[in-house]
Amino acid sequence: MSWLSKYVDKRLAAYQRDLIETHYAEVENMYRTMRGWRHDYRSHIQTLKSFAVSGDMDSIQSYLNLLDTDLSTVDTVIKTGNKMTDAIINSKISLARARSIPVKADAHVPVALTVSELDLCIILGNLFDNAIEASLTLPEEERMIRLYMDIKGSQLYISLTNLTAQKKQTKQNGRFLSTKGTGHGFGLVRIDDIIERYGGYLSRNSEDGAFTTEILLPQL
Repeated sequence: MSWLSKYVDKRLAAYQRDLIETHYAEVENMYRTMRGWRHDYRSHIQTLKSFAVSGDMDSIQSYLNLLDTDLSTVDTVIKTGNKMTDAIINSKISLARARSIPVKADAHVPVALTVSELDLCIILGNLFDNAIEASLTLPEEERMIRLYMDIKGSQLYISLTNLTAQKKQTKQNGRFLSTKGTGHGFGLVRIDDIIERYGGYLSRNSEDGAFTTEILLPQL
């Protein structure tokens, strides 16, 4: 094995390790917040009861509004039935919301997939990370990420769109350049490699201030 192959393999292993550690940390943070909210549930009820006893409806309404805002930050918005998919998507949605980026997601995934959890983690993680980074260049009121996942025949279909500050991105050597600049974009290459390994389909399109990635992965 050449020194170049060893270098690529070493960098790939480190990349995958860092990626999974990041995703698990995001999921753990989300679940920790949920556990904290459940722990405080009794205190919230007692506070509302005390307001009710004194007939202070304004305080009740104000407190309920605060609870509604707090709960929205830990709500699990996607339940596909596939635990790993749910963990990845919900952790990224939580991350996007923390950065004032709305996410519209519609995902329908079977419990069992032929795509490995590691590969799915890399694909969805990189798609979301790139979309979040691009969204941060926009004013908050213009940000939006849309995710759609479903089974189309014998294929897993994934589509992710995010709005961008650029009207149309350009390609170099047949690929869109990473917005992170020179020396980055390894995640995009990893997605390409995975799709090729599964014999799938990948399309990236930049048009009218929106960037869309579409993926088809065989499930037979």
